Amino acid sequence: MEKMQQVIEQKVRPALNGHNGDIELVEVTSDGFVKVRLTGACASCPGAQQTLSDIVGASIKEVCPEIKGVVLVQQVSENLINEALKILRKDRI
Repeated sequence: MEKMQQVIEQKVRPALNGHNGDIELVEVTSDGFVKVRLTGACASCPGAQQTLSDIVGASIKEVCPEIKGVVLVQQVSENLINEALKILRKDRI
C-alpha cells in the first residue's frame, strides 16, 4: 500500500492535478489489483477509463509489475444524492 501511495504521489497525482483532478487510493487487494477513485474533474470526465489505463495503470505497473490491474471505484457524490432526494420528495407533495 505504501509503495502504491508513493507512485500516486510522485507520478499520477501531478498529472491529474494539471487537469483539475485528483486520485484516491482505496485498496490494494490480495489478488493483485489496485482500487482507486478519481476525484475532481477526473471523476466525471468521459476519458476517465483512458486516464486509468494510460496514466494510472502504466505508472503503477512501471514500478510494481506484479500488479494485475487497476480498478476504478465509482462513487456518487453526497451533493448529487441530496439533489436527487430533493427532486424525488417534491414529486410526492
